[in-house]
Amino acid sequence: MQMNEVKDELLSSDIRQLGRLLGDAIRNHLGDPAFERIEHVRQLAIRFRRDNDEAARAQLSDALQALSQEETTQLTRAFSYFSLLANIAEDQHHIRRTRAHLIAGSPPRQGSLSHAVGNVFDAGKADALETFFEDAFVSPVFTAHPTEVQRKSIQNCQMAIARLLSERDRVQMTPEEAEQNEEALGRGIVTLWQTRLLRTSKLSVMDEVANGLSFYDHTILRELPKLYSSLETMLAQRDARWEDAELPNFMKVGSWIGGDRDGNPFVTADILRSTLQTQADKVLDFYLGELRKLASQLSLAQILNACSEPLRALAERSADASPHRVDEPYRRALHGIHARLDATRVVLSGKGKQVDGVQPYAAAAELLADLDVVQHSLVSNGLRSLARGRLRQLRRAVKVFGFSLAPLDLRQNSDVHERVVGELFAGAQPGLVYLDLDEEQRISLLLAELESPRLLTSPYAQYSEETTSELDIFRAVRAAHVKYGKESVPNCIISKAASVSDLLEVALLLKEVGLLRQDSREVDVNIIPLFETIDDLRAGPAIMARAFGLPFYRGLLASRADQQEVMLGYSDSNKDGGFLTSGWELYKAEIELVTVFKQYRIKLRLFHGRGGSVGRGGGPSYEAILAQPAGAVQGQIRLTEQGEVITAKYANPEVGRRNLEVLVAATIQSTLLPQAQLQPKASAGAGHLAAMEELSGTALNAYRDLVYGTDGFEQYFWESTVIAEIAALNIGSRPASRKKSTSIEDLRAIPWVLSWAQCRLMLPGWFGFGSAVQAYLAAHPADGADVLRGMYTDWPFFTSLLSNMDMVLAKSDIAIAGKYAELVKDKTLREAIFTRIRTEYAATLDALKLITGQEELQQANPLMQRSIRNRFPYIDPLNHVQVELLKRFREGKQDAAARTGIHLSINGIAAGLRNSG
Repeated sequence: MQMNEVKDELLSSDIRQLGRLLGDAIRNHLGDPAFERIEHVRQLAIRFRRDNDEAARAQLSDALQALSQEETTQLTRAFSYFSLLANIAEDQHHIRRTRAHLIAGSPPRQGSLSHAVGNVFDAGKADALETFFEDAFVSPVFTAHPTEVQRKSIQNCQMAIARLLSERDRVQMTPEEAEQNEEALGRGIVTLWQTRLLRTSKLSVMDEVANGLSFYDHTILRELPKLYSSLETMLAQRDARWEDAELPNFMKVGSWIGGDRDGNPFVTADILRSTLQTQADKVLDFYLGELRKLASQLSLAQILNACSEPLRALAERSADASPHRVDEPYRRALHGIHARLDATRVVLSGKGKQVDGVQPYAAAAELLADLDVVQHSLVSNGLRSLARGRLRQLRRAVKVFGFSLAPLDLRQNSDVHERVVGELFAGAQPGLVYLDLDEEQRISLLLAELESPRLLTSPYAQYSEETTSELDIFRAVRAAHVKYGKESVPNCIISKAASVSDLLEVALLLKEVGLLRQDSREVDVNIIPLFETIDDLRAGPAIMARAFGLPFYRGLLASRADQQEVMLGYSDSNKDGGFLTSGWELYKAEIELVTVFKQYRIKLRLFHGRGGSVGRGGGPSYEAILAQPAGAVQGQIRLTEQGEVITAKYANPEVGRRNLEVLVAATIQSTLLPQAQLQPKASAGAGHLAAMEELSGTALNAYRDLVYGTDGFEQYFWESTVIAEIAALNIGSRPASRKKSTSIEDLRAIPWVLSWAQCRLMLPGWFGFGSAVQAYLAAHPADGADVLRGMYTDWPFFTSLLSNMDMVLAKSDIAIAGKYAELVKDKTLREAIFTRIRTEYAATLDALKLITGQEELQQANPLMQRSIRNRFPYIDPLNHVQVELLKRFREGKQDAAARTGIHLSINGIAAGLRNSG
């Protein structure tokens, strides 16, 4: 048996056990005939996937077509739940192997903090670390996902099962304990099986807020402070200068949920207020719980150990009158802190308990000051070890999370801002039609108004619902800054930013509500353009240069430490121009932005709007950060975490900790070790860039010709995928399209990508590459192949691009996609378009193998190959079932059972593919 097979035997054992327990639950609930029917389909799917057995494929198709609606639903549920269980087993196996690696004292793995820090010290750049952390900022940002398919109740069941598997790895069990563990696993799986997969009602925004905050409970609130402590200890062990040093707050987890209004009319000022209140309650409740635990631990008697005068004063101010704690100053002090924090909770969230005479904290800094008194007293009295436990983690949590928990971003489309500003101008200057002005006229008008002390708004004017809503949102932000601090809502993102006036319009709206002071040119939030389409990415650097050339705008940046954040849209640029061109235009835009910012001496922070799927900029975060061009990171980076990716990355605390570490490690390496950055070698750099430009041009033409230039493609897309059914799902608070149309231009990128993933074609993650390579080889017959292989070997940007495409192709299946194509009613249209897709698919596979030298997909990634081997026999039947259900549904069998079956299949396939939306 090969080494990898030995290592993976525990995983196989877990999967077999979970599958057996699921089978027991199915048999007990549905009976032996149902179990045998499901097992028969499972065996056929394994045979077909393992042996490419066409007879098994035919038998599988016949077996599925013979199922009744009820039997189809039963089978869909069974395979969906198995996919969930396989995910749990894989996550636990990853944790198991990571722990085994650490226990064995093996060299640090790439992507770990110890690996990154070790590389910095080995490179003789330890002195640069202090400067790095002073200015660093790393922030994953959680966003609500329009196609989030998994219920929180299902996540809770999965976590319970994961804890039981983890317990077996960590505890040496007696036979009785092992038996009890298996019984508990069985109960957990029965509970999972009996828990409804689908929502019965559409999610509200506050439901999404609650879902997003659940990951703070599981992971962020505890694991992020631990990460800081671990890094501080790691640095101190290598360099005495770091002894007792406390790192600045260089990492926070942000959120869009409750602040993202782009295309979501349900995010209102009331929702924003409720979101901030809910976040405050979450973090204050956590602090209160930690204070209670800390008080129970610090039972230090004054007679046995001295305490500092500030600590004694803190204890004396406490309302704790218990005679049992009269000589326990630490407990009394913590009781007083707890009482003040409880009073603070009443003010900030409406919960908690107010005690007469107890003053709430005005800011988190006051709470931290009291905790520092406790910490300094312990250290100064020889109890340093006690200060480094729960108290250390709590102090760091207060520094990082404050009273607002997560920095909440605002986002709105530039078209909305434009209409609102136009209405305000029309009210203040009758006859002025702002929308009729050209760009230079708009800039001139906006600057003049920004310089003026007057306001455009009037309390006596009647404004449209849209304008009223936007102004209310900004007023709510100003109130939030007073109540929770300016860190509560620090950013305003402009979707579809395409001009300097788009930035100035937001500045004007901020001025109207007092978030921007015209006299001092101070602004309380970052104004962040989001460049999304290919054209916008190309224009972005020039737009920023023009803005930097405006003295008023430069004045605003001076109030923000001469720093400007720019967000780059991966999803829409991919939908607009295809996988290859999107990646290349993003890369070029970053290079040009770095140049512009350096010219104007403005600090650049890039915010990467990445999705879970490769078609939306997804892929491994470590490689993605290192793939940035020189100067694009500079110690600061933000990136979105979305949908199923949040669940996969952060539901499990250990997996979540690992993902947080990866982001920090990659940022350290990318900033301090330029040799680790993914640049073309100097000797071949110009040639590589030119080749990439040529490839991108051909790929763009191929992609746009298919998607936007082919008659009937829109019809093909809507009939050959589940997009229509996705649009009807109760899986998000916002619609699938920005407008009421079936136009691909109006469709959101997330359901666009999810639809292609469901039918296993994954078109946004590869289409156009095969044509591009064919054309390049034809134009460069002598050395074309060598150039492309050199790019793959020497230029890790290109390596990363192909690695992500390799993963997409490994998860795709052209034969299954062909079954979906049969749903297209127009045979001529179906054959014409699917033939083009199939031809491009074959060309892309050939091109990938030619360049990488691989004989099979994911040859260099045995972990992914293992994952595919384990889970695809359970995903494939779901695809076949989904096609059969869609046929029935579109033929008129549209009862509740049919809808449920389709939705279950979408859920199951998404769970199996994991990064699919």
